[in-house]
Amino acid sequence: MPAVRPLADDDLPQAQRIVRRAFGTFLGAPDLDEFWTDFDYIYGRHGAEHIRSFAIDADGEIAGSNFATRWGSVGFFGPLSIRPDLWNRGLAQPLVAAASDAFDEWGLSHAGLCTFPHSPKHIWLYQKFGFKPRFLTAIMARPAKQGTLPEYSRYSALASPGREAAEAESYTLTNGLYDGLDLRAEIRTNATRHHGDTLLIWDGSSRLDGFAVCHWGPASEAGADCLFVKFGAVRSGLGAAERFTKLLDAAGALAASVGMGTVLAGVNAAREEAYAQMGALGFRPQINVVTMHRPNEAGYSRPGIYVLDDWR
Repeated sequence: MPAVRPLADDDLPQAQRIVRRAFGTFLGAPDLDEFWTDFDYIYGRHGAEHIRSFAIDADGEIAGSNFATRWGSVGFFGPLSIRPDLWNRGLAQPLVAAASDAFDEWGLSHAGLCTFPHSPKHIWLYQKFGFKPRFLTAIMARPAKQGTLPEYSRYSALASPGREAAEAESYTLTNGLYDGLDLRAEIRTNATRHHGDTLLIWDGSSRLDGFAVCHWGPASEAGADCLFVKFGAVRSGLGAAERFTKLLDAAGALAASVGMGTVLAGVNAAREEAYAQMGALGFRPQINVVTMHRPNEAGYSRPGIYVLDDWR
């Protein structure tokens, strides 16, 4: 069985080609050369402070890749891709094992992935490594809408002390949702790699009501004419629904201000109130994926939690 190795910088062009062709083939794209060319999953993740990148070779060439992402005490892997001409040769399993080993090394309390709910093959593979299928995550979209952004709402516009304070406040918020959940590295990576910006919603001048790590542009994980919320959350408790509406409206205003026509965000159906509220606010599902968890427990996907995320 070929061994897994770290993904190298020289691998990136071919790794990007493989992920696009693998997913395009699986999804039946009519033109593989044009599939997923308006965004990126490879260059933007490789080498980030909270991500490990893996490759596997066959016949002397890279055959596939995978990425393990750490959000504090929580982790997920993907996208995992294998060259279509090498499918069914057992190359995916070592890449899943490598990500699982990284999760164990990091000492995570909750790990997972998302996959296609209509694919028994994928779900069966991941179950071999202890990941259990749970609720659907709906990837939902709503048109952007002109609006006024709140004061101090863009992380990129803050000086260094303000950024540090915003990061600290984001951890206070996420740690209150799930012990150790931490998006600070994701926020920093988003800024340093110019994938978009992090939207900040404040209660007064010092307490963070909510935030959203937003992507846009072809170097990011968003599609054309789209602002993609990779992660967003508001404080739980009294007033959480109002804070969630405020965050979604601000995301729409940010999208319009940077010339994007659509807001795209994922919400797990186990977050019952958030899922229902997005539908009531005009978001409509584009695709569904199923999250798989290890251990088989809710993590931060449970009622009363207003979180947007996408483990693709």
